[in-house]
Amino acid sequence: MIQTENIKSVYFVGAGGIGMSAIARYFLHKGLFVAGYDKTPSALTARLEEEGMLIHYTDDTALIPQPCLDKATTLVVYTPAITDHSELAFFRAEGFEIQKRAQVLGELTRTHKGLCVAGTHGKTTTSAMCAHIMHQSHLDCNAFLGGITKNYGTNYILSDSDYVVIEADEYDRSFHWLRPWMTVITATDPDHLDIYGTKEAYLDSFRHYTMLIQPGGALILHTGLEMKAEVPEGVRTYTYSRNEGDFHASNIRIDKGEITFDLCSPIEQVSGISLGQPIPINIENAVAAMAMAQLNGCTADELREGMSTYQGVDRRFDFKLKNDRHVVLSDYAHHPMEIYQSAKSIRELYHDRKVTALFQPHLYTRTRDFYQEFADSLSQLDEVVLCEIYPAREEPIPGVTSQLIYDHLRPGVKRELIRKADVLDYVRNRDFDVLVVLGAGDLDNEVDKITQIIQAKES
Repeated sequence: MIQTENIKSVYFVGAGGIGMSAIARYFLHKGLFVAGYDKTPSALTARLEEEGMLIHYTDDTALIPQPCLDKATTLVVYTPAITDHSELAFFRAEGFEIQKRAQVLGELTRTHKGLCVAGTHGKTTTSAMCAHIMHQSHLDCNAFLGGITKNYGTNYILSDSDYVVIEADEYDRSFHWLRPWMTVITATDPDHLDIYGTKEAYLDSFRHYTMLIQPGGALILHTGLEMKAEVPEGVRTYTYSRNEGDFHASNIRIDKGEITFDLCSPIEQVSGISLGQPIPINIENAVAAMAMAQLNGCTADELREGMSTYQGVDRRFDFKLKNDRHVVLSDYAHHPMEIYQSAKSIRELYHDRKVTALFQPHLYTRTRDFYQEFADSLSQLDEVVLCEIYPAREEPIPGVTSQLIYDHLRPGVKRELIRKADVLDYVRNRDFDVLVVLGAGDLDNEVDKITQIIQAKES
């Protein structure tokens, strides 16, 4: 195995992924030669190139830069989403040190105090909140996040702190490489059944994850989860939720676009917390983030300051337009429970307005496994417009289309099926009150244009 001190170059196969790009930035900050491949250019890859990374977009071993051809000094990092790839095959055949993204993060949890956030949904927002609280506190932190924070314009925070905040991804059992000092588990609604096969295997992977917490650390578990935690001796266990648990909110006030509440905690009660991103689901996310920050020594004033100045994450309940006539927002929600929580929050904020969801399902397998649950969650809203499935890494499955969700929406919900290519024309020819664009695919690339079209109707 290559020694860390001998690494001079790092090559990324799948450089433009949100998690991969954070690690690339880490190595750029360390002054190493950083290069890689990605399938398509994006705003994120453009930023990486501006910061000094060499990226190409054709799978061709001839394009691998010379400094990355020395296996004695080169680390290759790849994403499990890429399977059939000639460059990766070349590195394997030549005996290079090759690690998954999660392995690299795992090493960081051995040299720092890892504050990790796992769960089917809510982990990006919760980890970003925790990172912001810690970073602006006397403790500071490093962070590797699954989204671009609006506070920092990046998915990565670098400091000299002993703490590192990490979004712990359960896909491909990646989080089993981590050794958390403390971890939050937000939810365990079954997902990625193309990897796990069964709900029981999915839940068991979370049980195994809790066994990896370092003695002296802590597990902060959402109340009511179906999983069975199994922590090492010396690990403290706490529960949390919006309304109950060791950590929870009380005296919640939602009024005129603002949300304030008090934190009930076994360590210290904290009153007068104001959410800088006032969304109902963020009450629960904030409780989890503050619990982990408080357990590590953040003061009451630092918790208040962190939450009041937190600005959110791109594509996580991300408002693009908000006035008395129109509201447009984008949300990365792509699991039925995420969509349920998103729809519930929208309803709580806009109970007297018509809400339309523009939804692009993500993955054929997820649609096949959860089309009824998708339909139930979306049926909380007034109108649902469905685009074709975004395949990501998958091949089509016969009979699995957005029609499955469409057919199972509840009676009374207005519904339409349209092609993604027709979305902008559809928006031009309709009027909306509250429009939420949902999904983890590429429909989000059109959100700015959608917003501009709707804004133009106001003039």
